[in-house]
Amino acid sequence: MELKRLLRHLVMTHWRVDAAFPRRSLRVIEQAVHASHDAHVGQVRFAVEGALHTTALLKGVSARARAIDVFSQLRVWDTEHNNGVLIYLLLADRDVEIVADRGIHAKVDSREWEAICRTMEADFRRGDYQLGVLRGIEQVTELLTTHFPATRPPVDEFPSSPVVM
Repeated sequence: MELKRLLRHLVMTHWRVDAAFPRRSLRVIEQAVHASHDAHVGQVRFAVEGALHTTALLKGVSARARAIDVFSQLRVWDTEHNNGVLIYLLLADRDVEIVADRGIHAKVDSREWEAICRTMEADFRRGDYQLGVLRGIEQVTELLTTHFPATRPPVDEFPSSPVVM
């Protein structure tokens, strides 16, 4: 395990998460997710986690592995068309991971998801967390709209509110 990573996680406090994502930003993100659902029949969730627990760090849990775990915990896989998408941010690592259910994963190349993550991470490096998340939601919305366009009034299978862990 990398000592720098351990230290980043140990010094990540709830205060730092709140500073990156104040209530105002969380409301704007919630509105963006809700608006996204008008354009397609997919489901988008955004989750931010400040840091991993020390035991997870000592076991070498990656942001990707944690994102898959959160995808399962939030039941993002449990959608009518198997097209749920989780945008997960591990703030201590400034690492974004997108986990897509099998319905959308079969239609979108992993390089497209990775490009969205890199765009978001570039905004985060500049300290613009809200903009990064909004860009990510917009790009995920474009992909879902292409492959799962709205064919009926929107149905939110999940809450639109961000999950802060």
